[in-house]
Amino acid sequence: MSIDTDTARRVAHLARIAVKPEDLPELARELSGILTFMEQLNEVDVEGVEPMTSVTPMRLKRRKDVVTEGNIQSQILSNAPDAREGFFAVPKVVE
Repeated sequence: MSIDTDTARRVAHLARIAVKPEDLPELARELSGILTFMEQLNEVDVEGVEPMTSVTPMRLKRRKDVVTEGNIQSQILSNAPDAREGFFAVPKVVE
């Protein structure tokens, strides 16, 4: 699939990317290359291949789902840029 400069301009506009008019042909070539690669990937037979979370076989670490008292409020709030009276403080966004 080939992308022309008008399509590249439209894609850049939709992505809110400022592209100089002289750079549009190069962007069109790069986008065409990406689409060509995607077409090649679509030709790969993946029937019977299970999805992976990693390229190496490993299990994700798990912890017991246990209800605790918590009591770590001070540790959590120590990371907050602004905390008051035991809560996260955020700027007012509604007037």
